[in-house]
Amino acid sequence: MDVAKVSTARSAAEEALLDAAERVLVDAGYTGITTRRLAEEAGVNHGLVHYYFGSVENLLVRTLERFTERLITRQREMYATEMPFLEKWRTAMRYLMSEDFAYEKVWLELQALAWNRPELQERVDHVNAEWRAVLLEAFAEPRKHYGIEMPLEALVSLVMTFNEGIMLERLSGVTKGHQQLLEWIDRWLSS
Repeated sequence: MDVAKVSTARSAAEEALLDAAERVLVDAGYTGITTRRLAEEAGVNHGLVHYYFGSVENLLVRTLERFTERLITRQREMYATEMPFLEKWRTAMRYLMSEDFAYEKVWLELQALAWNRPELQERVDHVNAEWRAVLLEAFAEPRKHYGIEMPLEALVSLVMTFNEGIMLERLSGVTKGHQQLLEWIDRWLSS
């Protein structure tokens, strides 16, 4: 047996399942997911879901982790650029307010799933900690520059809660006041 071929086939099947889980989470939410639906969407045997991931829930959390890895890389690169913080903030808000709800749906669906699943809470907390780490680094200097007396950890919690509130409302069809809030923050940062 060619180990390299088996490894490549496994990797391809795992990626196909992760891609399928991402699509189904966005289209139907957690309640719309079954092992058979994921396998059919991925074009693989349904037994591979449990064979490779142990459970549908593990597959879903791995989907969140993979999706987050991509976005955190993008955010780190954006915050590492030499542009002024105001431009970084505007870019981050454009990402947040984009019409693409995919990550928002994946993130919030899996947070809700973890509420009653202690074995998943640790993994969701790890994803949250990765986002916090990015923002702690990104907001340290601007906090001083803008004279924000709030402790850095508190500022990052405020920004994360702000982002999640907007995401939750947008997914619920509520957008009233969002643009005005972002415009006010932009004016404050500009002054």
